[in-house]
Formats: sequence, structure tokens, C-alpha cells
Amino acid sequence: MNRKKIYPWYYAAGAAILFFLLYFLPGVLGIAYSFTDWNNFSDEIHFVGLDNYKTVFRGNSEYMKYILNTLWFTIATTVLKTVVGLALGLVLTQTFIKGKNLHRMIIFSPQVMSYLVVGLVFRSMLHPTTGFLNNFLRGIGFGGLAKNWLTDLKLVFPTVILVDTWKGMGYIMVIVIAGLLSVAPEYYEAASIDGASFFKKFTCITLPLLKPVLVNVTVLNVTYGLRVFDMIYSLTNGGPGNATGVINTAVYKEFSKGNLAMGTTLSSILFLVVLSLLYFIIWSMENKEVEV
Repeated sequence: MNRKKIYPWYYAAGAAILFFLLYFLPGVLGIAYSFTDWNNFSDEIHFVGLDNYKTVFRGNSEYMKYILNTLWFTIATTVLKTVVGLALGLVLTQTFIKGKNLHRMIIFSPQVMSYLVVGLVFRSMLHPTTGFLNNFLRGIGFGGLAKNWLTDLKLVFPTVILVDTWKGMGYIMVIVIAGLLSVAPEYYEAASIDGASFFKKFTCITLPLLKPVLVNVTVLNVTYGLRVFDMIYSLTNGGPGNATGVINTAVYKEFSKGNLAMGTTLSSILFLVVLSLLYFIIWSMENKEVEV
């Protein structure tokens, strides 16, 4: 019996060893190096305690701006993608919609493109003088709406958020549609017999039964939002200035400058933030038995 219990570990051992060597061990070493002055300019590494963390969380630190930008980006994109994806999912599961599969394919298609490609395309489209969007607005007589989308400090971050939402809403839509199609139609038929409105069906049947799906969607969105890099880097490179800089762009810059200890410090902070937020989300939205 003991042999039977151990037997499955033979298959898992290889993956477990690789995970330990390539993920767990480097992660632990990264956290350890965050308490040192590790850099490319000296062969000596000295223990500095919490100095790096104090530098990050100092009131006027530019690193705090990166952290706040990351949180703002995560909250905004999570809410927008979830709301838009849910709305699209509801619309594209209605029986009166023609060509539903075609619409779903078109909306989902941006998801198959890499974030780098999407960022570069929109960077070209949103150029203030040669970009398609501003030239189109001028061509139809709305030149006053033409803006410096990626250089105006007031517009650049909302622009990045909207581009990222456009890229990811199709993926959320597909997950929501899968959840909606798994809901038994008998619930809606019974509600219709009782004279329930669409809003009542949505709040009392759809949302409760979609709770596990919405938990998964929220976890995916939050995990992506906190770790975002490709979209920001390709669109704005964290600029203008540090207006759109996030934790991972800061990590990239610190490693590029040879400040390895600060890069690992920011990575460690990001890890703790992701772990804490995901635990809170899963705990607060934990699926419970739904009575309908």
C-alpha cells in the first residue's frame, strides 16, 4: 500500500524538481538579495537590512508612484474588462442575435495577438501628427478632439488602460459565455412564468450562478494587472517621464542600470502584493452553495 501511495510521485518528481530549481529557489534567493546592496559595479555583496525597502516606501520616493500606478492600472482594467466582458457575454448568448459566433470571433481576435504587437500598432495609430485616429478625427471635421494621447500627462494613463481593456475583454467574454451556457435554462423559464424581469433574472439567477466564474476572472485580471509589463513598455516605455511606469518597468530599469538589489526588492514587493491581494480576493469571493 505504501508503494501505491508513493507511485504517483514518480511522475510528479521531475516537474517538482524543475519547479524548485527554476522558480522556487530563484524566488527565495531574490528575496534574500533584496536585503543586500548587490549591484554590477562591485564584486562584494553587503547586508543592508531593510534599507532598500525604506527607500521604496519613503514618502517622496518615485518607487511609490510605480506601486500606485500598478494598483490603479490593476483596479481599472479589472473592473472594465469584467464589466465589458460580462455585458458582451450576455448580449452574445441571446437567441435573437444573428451571427453570434462571428461576433465572438471578432471580439476575441485581439487576444491571439501578442501584447508587443498590439502596443506597437496602437503607438502608431495614436501618434499626435501621423496617427490614424487624429487624422480620422480631423478628416471628419472633429479636429478639436485630436489629442496627444500618449504624451499628455492627463490622457496617457487612461489611454493605456483603454487599449489594454480592448485587448483583453474578448478573453473575459469567452469565459463568461462558457459560464452562461452552463446555467440550466429551466431557471430562466421558471422565472419567466413568475413574471420576473430581465434585471431580476440577472441579479437573482445569472450573477449568483456566475460567481465561481467571476472569481476566476477577477483572479486572472488582478494577476495580469499587477504583473503588467509588455503593454506599458511597448506603448509608452513608462513615459512620459514616469507617468505610466509600473513595478515591472521599474524592475527592468533597475536591472538595466545594474542596481540588482533594488530590482529584486521591487520584485519581492510585487510578489507580496500579488500574494496578499489574491488571498483576499479568493477569501472574500469564496464560492458558496447557491440557492435559486
